[in-house]
Amino acid sequence: MAELVVAAVQMRSGVMPEANIQSMDALVREAASRGARYVQTPEMTGAVQKSRKDLRGILKTEADDPVLKAAASLASELGIYLHIGSTAIDVGQEMTANRGVVFGPDGDLLARYDKIHMFDVDLDNGESWRESAVYQPGEIARTVDLDGARLGMGICYDIRFPHLFRDLALAGADILTAPAAFTRQTGEAHWHVLQRARAIENGVFVISAAQGGVHEDGRETYGHSLIVDPWGRVIAEAKGDEPGVIVASLALDEVKAARGKVPNLKNARSYRIESGLQPASGQTKTEKETGESVA
Repeated sequence: MAELVVAAVQMRSGVMPEANIQSMDALVREAASRGARYVQTPEMTGAVQKSRKDLRGILKTEADDPVLKAAASLASELGIYLHIGSTAIDVGQEMTANRGVVFGPDGDLLARYDKIHMFDVDLDNGESWRESAVYQPGEIARTVDLDGARLGMGICYDIRFPHLFRDLALAGADILTAPAAFTRQTGEAHWHVLQRARAIENGVFVISAAQGGVHEDGRETYGHSLIVDPWGRVIAEAKGDEPGVIVASLALDEVKAARGKVPNLKNARSYRIESGLQPASGQTKTEKETGESVA
């Protein structure tokens, strides 16, 4: 049975990348010391910064970003797959990407994914979020191969779009990811059920490292980083919003077993949507309307 030891790193990123890099380094090293071959950090690892102006002031291009440089070096030193859940990247013309990246055990960049779905909402507690005012949405879904497993990349709000995760599963993903900075309000209501639902629907493992606690910019995130198995069981969870590390060993054969018991990926059929009445089974439209057989 193929197994992969994985870890999710829970952080409380502040507004300056340098301090966050130090926190990331310590937590990733802890994860590797506990045997993790794949380690994931949360969305906005590099900085949680509400002010657009201040965020622009610390942005770098991918080639110059200090978080990604540190991550590449760390992956190579520790001989692990290091998945930076996301960090803000300058992509030119006053635009920013919310970008996740995966580095291989040799430190090489294996994949990049720009968050596709933007969280634009006015919450009933008075909070207002407009990701589209800051970030340029991605247009490409992404998978990447690890040791005996294929990983599908998502970020935070993407978890609410089942078709994205279904498409990644159909593309061969055994593990789906949604590193996040969920607000406390939405996290308390939906975090666990969304992670478990995506795992159950697709017969996959789901790994989601999270931001947690009250951040320097005043934002409050939910925490509760999760690792869920293909049957929808939570096999590791950060209890609360404190920074830390969770580790689990994934028996990859469980993906095949779950899909064998509930083969919904195979059983899916195409269909169309129409309004109004539909002819009863075995009847033509004329039969339905007249009640008489038509030769």
